[in-house]
Amino acid sequence: MDNNTLIIIGVIVAIIVIIGAVVAWLRYRTERLRSRFGPEYVRAVEDAGGQRQAETALEARAERVRKYDLKLLSADDQSRFSADWRRVQAKFVDDPAGAARDADDLLGEVMTARGYPQADIDQRLEDLSVDHGDAVQNYRLARETVAKHARGDAGTEDLRQAMIHYHTLFEDLMGEPVKAARVA
Repeated sequence: MDNNTLIIIGVIVAIIVIIGAVVAWLRYRTERLRSRFGPEYVRAVEDAGGQRQAETALEARAERVRKYDLKLLSADDQSRFSADWRRVQAKFVDDPAGAARDADDLLGEVMTARGYPQADIDQRLEDLSVDHGDAVQNYRLARETVAKHARGDAGTEDLRQAMIHYHTLFEDLMGEPVKAARVA
């Protein structure tokens, strides 16, 4: 073989190696994001209209949340919020809709105490999805159910299910370590 042939073969091999490395990196990125965001990953792909756009948006969320001063709740905060949750649950017997609204408000207080900024609900959902991808789906369902109830499209049993969904996120926020800070 002459030098030109060897150069061409070398360039082709280099291109194949580069393509292989890019494909491997993209697969790694996708799996890392799927693992971190859970069901929120699928939702993001559907909302963004494509995997690449969704992954870029999810990485931007993670970067934004990494900059927050997220923290675990103090023992006093945990005790206070647990007592507040018990009061919300007890209220459900006499006022299911009021209890569901109070549960939503309490979750907002817990998020603020953990260091999440006060923001519109869409950003809060995005922020929560970074470290609470599974539980944030419950939060979405609970909020949708409360909205349906306000329109007269959901009953007390639906509100009971919403309370279960709220409680899932509540428990996650009460005891979940701050992953975003560790990842950094």
